[in-house]
Amino acid sequence: MSFFAEIRKRARHVIGPALGISAMYYFGYHVIHGERGLIAYRDLLVRTDDARGELVRLSEDRGALQNRVRLLYPGSLDPDLLEERARLMLNYGRPDEIVIIDDVRTKP
Repeated sequence: MSFFAEIRKRARHVIGPALGISAMYYFGYHVIHGERGLIAYRDLLVRTDDARGELVRLSEDRGALQNRVRLLYPGSLDPDLLEERARLMLNYGRPDEIVIIDDVRTKP
């Protein structure tokens, strides 16, 4: 038997397992590091939790704004809120008040 025939005979026993191991490594790598793998799934869970927290915060802000708008409706007008808005919009102040001007340009 020649040398090449011996190599061909032994290669049949090596190629199959080598291809199987390579396929397992390929799919195993992509299960963990792939676009839809475990690491991407973990990152997606973190982003989802952050988005839920942002949703709660924005819902609270929206509720507060809706309450302020509701207080300005003609049927349920709040005199304190009306005075606050009028003084802010017309730049009015009382003689006994101290006004502190905050220059936004000097803030870091």
